[in-house]
Amino acid sequence: MTGGPLARLGTWTATHRRWVFGIWALLVIGLGAAAPTVFSSLAGAGWQANGSESVAVRELAQQHFGGNASSAVQVVIHSDTETIASPAVAHVVDEITGIASGDPRFGAVIAPQPGMTISPDGHTGIAIIGAAADPDDMVRAVDEHKETLTGLSGNGIEVYPTGASALWSDFNEANHTAMISAEMVSWPITLAIMIVAFGSIVAAGLPLLLTIAGLVTSAGGLVLLNTVTPISVWAMNFAMMFALALGIDYALFIVSRFRAAVTAHDSPRHAVAETMDTAGKAVLLSGLTVLVSLSAVLLVPAPAVRTMAIGIMVAVAFVLAATLTLLPAVLSALGTKVDAGTLPWARGQQHRSPVFARWGRLLHRHPWPFALGSLAVLIALALPAIGIKVAMPSIGVVPDDAPVRQGYAVVAEAMGPGAPGALQIVVPQADAATTASAAAQVPGIAMVTPPQQATDGSGHVLLQAIPDVDPSDPQMSTILSTLRDDLPATALVGGAPAENIDLQQALDDWFPIIVAVILTLGFLLLLVALRAPLIALLGTLVSLLSTAAAFGVARLIFQDGHGASLLGIDPQGFLDGWGPVFFFAMIFAIAMDYTVFLLATAKEHYEHTGDPHHAQINGLAYSGRIIFAAAAVMVAVFFTFALADPLPPKEMGIILGVAVLLDATLIRLVLLPVLLRITGHAAWWSPRWLDRMLPAISFGH
Repeated sequence: MTGGPLARLGTWTATHRRWVFGIWALLVIGLGAAAPTVFSSLAGAGWQANGSESVAVRELAQQHFGGNASSAVQVVIHSDTETIASPAVAHVVDEITGIASGDPRFGAVIAPQPGMTISPDGHTGIAIIGAAADPDDMVRAVDEHKETLTGLSGNGIEVYPTGASALWSDFNEANHTAMISAEMVSWPITLAIMIVAFGSIVAAGLPLLLTIAGLVTSAGGLVLLNTVTPISVWAMNFAMMFALALGIDYALFIVSRFRAAVTAHDSPRHAVAETMDTAGKAVLLSGLTVLVSLSAVLLVPAPAVRTMAIGIMVAVAFVLAATLTLLPAVLSALGTKVDAGTLPWARGQQHRSPVFARWGRLLHRHPWPFALGSLAVLIALALPAIGIKVAMPSIGVVPDDAPVRQGYAVVAEAMGPGAPGALQIVVPQADAATTASAAAQVPGIAMVTPPQQATDGSGHVLLQAIPDVDPSDPQMSTILSTLRDDLPATALVGGAPAENIDLQQALDDWFPIIVAVILTLGFLLLLVALRAPLIALLGTLVSLLSTAAAFGVARLIFQDGHGASLLGIDPQGFLDGWGPVFFFAMIFAIAMDYTVFLLATAKEHYEHTGDPHHAQINGLAYSGRIIFAAAAVMVAVFFTFALADPLPPKEMGIILGVAVLLDATLIRLVLLPVLLRITGHAAWWSPRWLDRMLPAISFGH
């Protein structure tokens, strides 16, 4: 049995499967021991633009002003009957101080101050617990103490921990709960789809077992990686979803090919070698494409965004490793028993699907109506994306009953809509008066608080500029820009709203660069694999259509509110700011996944026959059912997240689900096969000079 490196890898795993099982058992047990702590260990903050002015202000405030930074905990105290000056409220402040003093992550407590953190009617005040640790540790501190703080409520006094650290604590908790609930719904749906697709209980269970191994090891890997550098808890949320979807994709392709090969060979070992030499190459290329697409997100100078990409990359790497080593070993052990538990309707099911063969012939006979029809639908859905608006999430993404949202509402009602999102200004003492006067003149600033002197004698002062609009109002960006333009050059402007705006600006600035990098790297990978520049270019470009269409649908739902009530959505009037960068990378990676499966299969048949007609029809006949089943699984996985209560999981689930649905049905099963039909031999042509430069990769065996 001859073959390439992957065929030899398949042969080795089949021959040494006990070693493979032993190594994976050690990995699953070893890394799995750390996996249960993944959500409590990972970082809760990181939503910032490194190197920005707002981050500099936060660091200065933490260093020189007793931790009175954007990451400080603002404990809202309100009473309809008591004033903040009353002994009862003073006792609550003492209790807050006692809680803070018992945790080294908390700094000094600043009691409510008249004219600064006490409402005009005297019934609402804010006690500030300084930040004595980095933002991630501050979120963890709130996680541990928020129940104790809210437990101080009673006797007509309400206590709510708020501020950025409390916001991320409640936000992460709500989203984690939603993600776990969605996963619990998606697993049985996925198993049902797999049983229908394979018609065999054993074959259907293999992808799920493979995915579990990938998930457990990636979770443990992220916990270990977090000891080196903070990893956002969102990294695991995305990793769970992507590992399930892609793990099943890869296993579908491998198991389907093995089931066909094992009937044609005298031993399972030879069947594994052939499977790895053909389908294995497509899976490896697909995995590399996903990793390359997500690696472009690492360019964004935002820790949370970067580590979300890292989380998915770690999960994909483990799933890919399991697909190329553990799965072949299991298949070699099962042999023909892979079809055990075959259901009645699936007996005699062949690797080559007659249904998709007929579909391929139909597209071959009538290419233009199908091409124009699919393009019309995709372009119509993509057009609304032109007017899409983005911004960082508002307080509306947190559940109504979350303490941070309740405190936010109390402060906004008692002190004005901008009070929950004060802008912080750090300036040398000599420029304090000029700065305060200039800030007070800026349109949109309701008031400027008296200067707070530095606690370490550094000569800096801290001013709070209270806007007259909600922190998520679009006017906030103009107010911040005007402040920075009008204040003395020595003044730095930050605060939680400024951190959001600076992060949004960084995401906007990097978005076109990331798109260009992803498209370029995706094209180069397809070019190297297929050695066919035209179809590599077309395969890359058509992936943009499903992405644009998904964003068009996102605008209609999440920005304009069409169908929002049906989905239980309260539209913010914009898409969450991290969406375009991250969703583009994810959608493109998934789209290229299907592109690789289809084109690799078509290339294999073109290599055998030299007939583009044969390649187009059999490309669909052999990969169409797999693409359809894989897409059904992905759509089911993603749409279950639309059932979540918080907005971000809904946004993620609907956008990714729509993208996969459109990409699989209109592009991979219609438009791309039609392009193969229209371009004919030209699809697979390559100039001689390029052939000499590229490695010789064959998808045939």
